[in-house]
Order: sequence, then C-alpha cells, then structure tokens
Amino acid sequence: MIAAPSLHALAAILFTIAVFAAFANGRIKIEIVSLMTIAIIALGLYAFPLDNQARKDGLKLAFAGFGHPALITICSLMIMGRGLVVTGALDPTARALARIWRFSKWIGLLVTLVAAMGLSMIVNDTPVLVLLIPVMARLAASGAMPTSKTLMPLNAAILIGGMATTIGTSTNLLVVSLANDLGMPPLAVFHFTPIVLMAALVALPYIWLVMPRLMRDNSQAAGHEPRRFATILRLRDSSTALGRSLADVRTMIPNVEVIGQAGNLTHDSRVAVIGSRSELEGAARRLTASAAPRWLVDRLKRRSTEEKEDLVEAELAVTRDSRLIGLTLQASGLEHVAITGVSQAPGARDHRTNSADEPLAEGDVLMAMGLARDIQAFSRREGLLLLDGIRELPRTAKATLALIIMGVAVLLASVGVLPIAISSLGGAIAMLATGCVRFERVGRALSAKVIVLVAASLAIGRFILESGGAEWLAQLMALGLVHLPAWGVLAAIMIFVTLLTNFASNATAAAVGTPIAFSLANTLGLPVEPLVLAVLFGCNLCYATPIAYQTNMLIMNEGDYRFADYLRAGIPLVLIMIISLAYLLVRQYGLLAK
Repeated sequence: MIAAPSLHALAAILFTIAVFAAFANGRIKIEIVSLMTIAIIALGLYAFPLDNQARKDGLKLAFAGFGHPALITICSLMIMGRGLVVTGALDPTARALARIWRFSKWIGLLVTLVAAMGLSMIVNDTPVLVLLIPVMARLAASGAMPTSKTLMPLNAAILIGGMATTIGTSTNLLVVSLANDLGMPPLAVFHFTPIVLMAALVALPYIWLVMPRLMRDNSQAAGHEPRRFATILRLRDSSTALGRSLADVRTMIPNVEVIGQAGNLTHDSRVAVIGSRSELEGAARRLTASAAPRWLVDRLKRRSTEEKEDLVEAELAVTRDSRLIGLTLQASGLEHVAITGVSQAPGARDHRTNSADEPLAEGDVLMAMGLARDIQAFSRREGLLLLDGIRELPRTAKATLALIIMGVAVLLASVGVLPIAISSLGGAIAMLATGCVRFERVGRALSAKVIVLVAASLAIGRFILESGGAEWLAQLMALGLVHLPAWGVLAAIMIFVTLLTNFASNATAAAVGTPIAFSLANTLGLPVEPLVLAVLFGCNLCYATPIAYQTNMLIMNEGDYRFADYLRAGIPLVLIMIISLAYLLVRQYGLLAK
C-alpha cells in the first residue's frame, strides 16, 4: 500500500483535472482560464505554501512561466515566422508544393506530411513547424485546403518524425540522458528509428485521410468561390510574353481567363485577364508584368520605404453614394492608391463587358494597393466600403536575408551549438534589426492567447511536480502493473506518461517516467531499454491538448482551433500509436511470451 497523498498533492491533482475540464468545455475563453489558473495557483500557494517553502516561492512558481525559455522560444519563433511571411521568403516553396497540390490536394498533403516527418527527424520539431506554417497558409490562400484541415495533421506528422531519433526533440535527449545517468548504455541517434517508422506507417492513413475530415473549415469564404477580378497586365521590358501571341499566353497562365485575340505582344502591350487574387498574382509573376502602371508602383514603394510602413492590398466595395459610379479607373483621378483589379457586381453586368476599362457601378469590388492609412482615407473620400480582404504585401527584397536568419537559427539549435531558446531569440532580434520584421508591427506576430496559455501550463506542471502529485500518481500506477503481460506494462507506461505530457509537460513526464521505468524493470524482471523507450514514446504522444507541446500552441491561431479539436483528432491518434508501439516493442525485444 502507498501512503495517501498530501493535501498539496491532492489539491494539485484535483486542480489540474478542473483546469483541463474548463479548457475542454470551451464556454470560457482559453486566455481567461489561463489567467485564472495562474492567479489561483499564486493565491493558493501564497496562503498555503508548500512544505519548506516561503510564501514568495509560490508566487515565483505561478509566474515563472512568463520568463521561461519555452515561452521565449515560442515568441521568438513567432517573430521569425512573421519575417518569413512579410518578406515572401517561402513563396518559392509554396509554389513548388502548389504544383503538387494542383495535381491532387490529397497527394499534395501526403507529400507534405512525409517531407515534414523526415525533416523533423534531424531538425527540432518547432523550427520545422514554423517553417511550414506560412507555406500552408499560402497554399490555403491560393485555393488548397484551409489551414484548419492541414495544420493539425502536419503537426502530428512532425511530432512523430521528432520521436524517431534521439536528437529529434529536446525531450528525447532528456529521457536518454536521464536513463544514461541511471545506468543504461547510451543509444545511437537512429537506434529506435525503425520502430517509430513502422508505427508511423500504421498512423499515416489516419493522419492523411481521416484527421483533415474531422476538422471544420476555418476559411473566411468556406463553401464559396473566390472573388474574380478583371485587370490589365502591363508587360515589362523583361517580360517572358514579349513576341508571343495571346494563344501562347493562355498556355503560360492556364488558370486565368485571357481576353482578346491580338497579334504578337510588345513591351507596350496590355493584356486583359480575369481571375482570383492569387491567380492574378501568379499570372503577373509568370509574365513578368504589373497590374498597375509601373511608375505608380515605384512611387508607392518609395512612399512605403519613406514612411516605414508595409504596402497592403484590400478589397473595397463601391456604395450607392460613391463618386466613382459611372467613371472609369483612368478618369477617376486616384492618388496614393493603385487599383489592381475590378470585380463587377452580378446585377450590374447586363450592359457592360467584364473588363477593368468599363465604368464602375454600385456593388463593384475594387482591389486596391497602397499604405493602410491611404487606403482607408481613399475609401472614406470616395464612398467605398472596406471589406475583410486586407493583407500586407511581401517585401521581397529582404526574402533572402530572412531565409538566412531562419536557417542559421535552426542550424545552430539543431546541431547543439546553442539552445533553441537562445538561437531563436537571436534570430528574432536579427529579424527586427535588419527590418525583415518592423518593430512597430511585432505585435501582429505574437498571440496573447498563446502566451498566457504557455505560462499557465508551465505553472500547472511545476505545481503538480513540486507538490508531490506526480510522484504519488506514479506509485499508484506501479501497484497495478505487476500482474500485466509485457505489452500491457509497456502500454500502461505509455498511457501514464502520455497523460502527464498532455496535461502537464514533457519535462515532467520524462523526469517522472524514466525512474519509474527502471524500478519497474527491476521489479518485474524485464529489460530496461524497452521500458525507457516506452517513456520516451509516451512523452512524444502529445496530440490531445494544445498545452501538451509548444508546436500544438503554434498552430492554434493559424488553424483557428478550439480545445475540443485537439481532443477529437488527437485521442484516436494517441490510441493508434500506443497500440502500435507497444506491439512493436515487445516484438523487437522478444517479450511476446512474457
């Protein structure tokens, strides 16, 4: 028999269950629950300090998460990810993947998942996800699957890949180090990779084909066709379309409708086209053309540099009181704003051709480019309605620099030269210092919800560990494993560690689970290595809650996920992996008969 838990341990266990229930219920916002969690721990430990601790120690425990390296890492990686987005550094990668996605979105998703899984075997999980989130967002904007359907499977694939090597995650290194300190021989980098890869093959069909269907559509225009704009592409002297016919141009930009039947094109030619925003961007890039006069684009870029503000693109609807009704864009006398496309109102097309040269009518939607305040002033002055289509245009001149900064930060962390917290913080500072991310815009990269959630989860993890709650749960579990077969013992260890991982932290799970594995091996007469690997695998089965691992939190905003989404998609995957890994471990170590 084991002794009853102390009052602090019991309180920590019950409080952790209550916090999890509040997160899962979803009636109260996550950030409110997180702040209440920190406040209750702080006040509770101030009024009733832990044994041999002063009141102020409880306050340190509750608020330490705000200065924890994990939170610094997450915030720094968010800033670096922002740098990749605003500079358009990942656009070439997105276009390469888009060609596969264009052939088949399901084949595209499979290729993306396999590539992410392979990359995360040798690079830390978090940088891999940070690199791919903007790519998936770009693909979603171009008509592929919405991010809510791709980021959850992508995160799962990355976590499985990170499980496959000793250097895949910091948690793996922690478990292996603890085991070495307790007397187990060192493990090679790829020592248990075949076991994880076989389990990954079992889990991949679920991640690829089932998980996306469990997620709701978070796209703003779910179920609707993207708005199509008519525009005029002005060829540059270096255009790839010079000397070609419109028939040739149609083959170069097959997704865009090309108007007219003129002869061969020259540097003075203007090509009338119709397509979605992303299709028109691709057409302009493919033809080396511009949707606005070159002199106007150059003037806007100079203004952007002088004002130190990014250019944005927005959709503006023509209202009944607008001065622009009946005018063409050429006769409207626009200042500080470039109109790069017109989407005609369905009811006003009867007496007009679908062209950017036609007079404007009520209900038409303009695609405008300029500084944010200039577009807002333009919309007020001309009686236009600003729609939810605003987005920043990438500053491509700094794309290479942003990639170099991210690459160096990832390399230094992945080879162990610097901890991920230090390398990512250095990368974030470099992004700000070089202007890849403007300091006044850094708030857009950070999420207050993620920040307080990380701080709360770290506080819970320390509370349940320092109160003795985690140790008491471990002793209780050990009592029931004596009568189980070997596969049952391994599965039970993974389940226990998985619970700690998803509701407390990976470090807590590793610190508690690894010594338990050794004591169980001695008690049950089993080899130590498979039990230690069960702990290591369990620490990585962190799919079921957003607080389980920092990558889960990174996808929360972009995927617009709720706590229940993690439960719905993650619990089946946890069960698949536990069953597969337990069977593979007993088979690998000859424990089927035990």
